[in-house]
Order: sequence, then structure tokens, then C-alpha cells
Amino acid sequence: MKVINDTEFDSEIKNSTVPVLVDFYAEWCSPCRQLSPLLEEMSREMGGKLKVVKMNIDESPETPTSFGVRGIPTLIMFKDGQQVAVHSGAMTKSKLNEWVQAQL
Repeated sequence: MKVINDTEFDSEIKNSTVPVLVDFYAEWCSPCRQLSPLLEEMSREMGGKLKVVKMNIDESPETPTSFGVRGIPTLIMFKDGQQVAVHSGAMTKSKLNEWVQAQL
């Protein structure tokens, strides 16, 4: 799972041929750390059907601000470069899978 920054956002999201799940997180965020292994696993399991990337809100504040991210973790799903769904807060693996499948 790749960590991206503000300058990479457009190329990673808008030019992707598959849906992209962006995890907005911070190192100090406990729920973010709990969600991270689930996202790693999902990234491996989904292979070429979904791209999962992370963005540290402390290191790259412009993009999360532009999408109105107020709390973390916040997951935003993009299809064809457009935002299609948002989820804030941690969740279980089954809820994460359910939410992602609903967006694909």
C-alpha cells in the first residue's frame, strides 16, 4: 500500500484505471493504526480490482482540507477520478469489506 502526498494525488487518483480507496490518517491516531492492517490485507486481496493508498494529513494537509476531512481515519472512494463515497471512523474487517463492495 502506497503512501501518497498532495503533489501525487492527481496522478494516483485521477489517472487510475481502477477505483481508488484513499485512507486519510495520522501517525498519532490510534483508530488509524487499527485500520491500517485491514487496509493492507484488502489491498492484497483485491489485487487489480482496487487500489488502496494512504495520505498522512499532517504531512499533506491540502488534499484532506479540499475534501472536507474533519476527523480521521477518513476513507474516500474514487472512481474515474471522482469521489463516490466517504466513511469516517474505524470499522471492523467485515464492515470495511461490506462498505468497499457496495462502492465497487
